Formats: sequence, structure tokens, C-alpha cells
Amino acid sequence: MNQNVGSMDRVVRIVIAVVLFSLYFILEGNLRWISLIGIVPLATALIGWCPLYLPLGLSTCARKT
Repeated sequence: MNQNVGSMDRVVRIVIAVVLFSLYFILEGNLRWISLIGIVPLATALIGWCPLYLPLGLSTCARKT
């Protein structure tokens, strides 16, 4: 499994995860569970690999020459 998530992409994913997790404190009732979607960008940022990038042929990592 090659990494396909670059450093800037990781930072953006972590920020998105934090925003989604903060929705837990803003939303009320069953809508709070939407904040758990933040697990996906956080996990892909920590692992450095995004499964959606694979079929699309994308990579935000710096190319090795």
C-alpha cells in the first residue's frame, strides 16, 4: 500500500476532521452522530493512504525522482 496523501492534504484532512468532530457539541439529538464522519478524514490523514484516490489515479504526495 503506497502512500497517496501528501503533507498539505493531511493538514486539510485533520482540520476537516476537527470541524466535523466539533459538530457533536453544536448539533442536538440524533444529528450529533453526523460528527462521527470525521473519523474518515482523520484516519486517512494518519495512515497517509486514501482508498478513493486509488481508482481515480490521484496522489498528492511529492514525486520521487
